[in-house]
Amino acid sequence: MTTYRPAVDVDAIVALDMHTHVSASITAEPRVADARRAQMAKFFKVEDLGSGTLPDLAEYYRSRNMAAVSFNVDKDPDDAPELTDDEILELANRENDTIIPFGSIHPRRGEAGVRRAEALIAAGIRGFKFHPNGQAFFPNDRIAYDLYEVLNAHRIPALFHTGQSGAGAGERGGGGFRLKYSNPLHLDDVAADFPDMPIVLAHPSFPWQDEALAVAMHKPQVYIELSGWSPKYFPPNLVHYANTMLRDKVLFGSDFPLITPDRWLRDLDEIGIRDEVRPGLLKDNAIRLLGL
Repeated sequence: MTTYRPAVDVDAIVALDMHTHVSASITAEPRVADARRAQMAKFFKVEDLGSGTLPDLAEYYRSRNMAAVSFNVDKDPDDAPELTDDEILELANRENDTIIPFGSIHPRRGEAGVRRAEALIAAGIRGFKFHPNGQAFFPNDRIAYDLYEVLNAHRIPALFHTGQSGAGAGERGGGGFRLKYSNPLHLDDVAADFPDMPIVLAHPSFPWQDEALAVAMHKPQVYIELSGWSPKYFPPNLVHYANTMLRDKVLFGSDFPLITPDRWLRDLDEIGIRDEVRPGLLKDNAIRLLGL
């Protein structure tokens, strides 16, 4: 397994995007149809999702003088993901001036997942992505606790999807996705039980924004990452806390390729984020969180 070593020039970059997706392998033919990508593109009104490969994503962000956290999601505990964490690590190490790799392990992988997390951390992975809707588990379910123990011991960040899911939106039955799993209040238990594991609440947590703000206010290691929405649609209470009491714990994220950083940053200018808050929001808070 490749060992990842970051080479991001934190003084030179203008922003660090905490939430980008890669979905396509450059070493193998796709094993599944692109139906989910097509559904997501329709929901987000995106005409071109690009290649989905990590090298193309790296070039896109390098051209904008940005760095990006990138990951796939391990959705099926009975199968290997199409794009593995090993490949993400290998490709990220080639693009280590721009890309910061996160892994993804389905909590139902049990002891095998725990061993996998230890190996990935030893190889330089910088965090882990969980999608409770897509993985169909409550974050505070004890089935995930052995995996959290590993992250807690190494002080490795865990990034959780929260709130409504774009995946399945508009499909019959919501594509089988259940929103109940992604109430951020479930993560209050996790934060209390694993105080050394940084927790990132991804997305404005509609319809539970107040719960997300409360957990981030109460638990020192909980951050809020703002991907998946144009900033002009952020609720006023989120903007207020980002400008004040949570200014050191809010993180820029786009959800690329579903929302581009160009659009996100353009729309940020419309919501009244204070000038003194912007450096932390755009990169400094993430740099501190990721130990860069």
